[in-house]
Amino acid sequence: MKVNAAFIFVAPEVDSKLHRTVVDTPVVRLTVVGVKDYEEAKAVAIELVEQGVKALELCAGFGNEGLAMISKAVAGKAAVGAVRFDFHPGFDFKSGDEIFK
Repeated sequence: MKVNAAFIFVAPEVDSKLHRTVVDTPVVRLTVVGVKDYEEAKAVAIELVEQGVKALELCAGFGNEGLAMISKAVAGKAAVGAVRFDFHPGFDFKSGDEIFK
């Protein structure tokens, strides 16, 4: 059985309608979507779950609050995990919680 999963990354000036792709392999269908902030991430996560995604992985730009927000938004309909940096090197060593909330 193929896993339907998604990876969401957060970065300023990203448009979730334009910055997305699907990698379809024999064992996993991975949708990758860029979002500009936590609110857009929440909407995209709900959309992906409605499309059958069962596993969401969030990039290290999401802080603890961002991870909690997405977990709450999908309400157990998908597993939510995260790549972790305490302070992201791509964001001048700040947490996404400080930048995107």
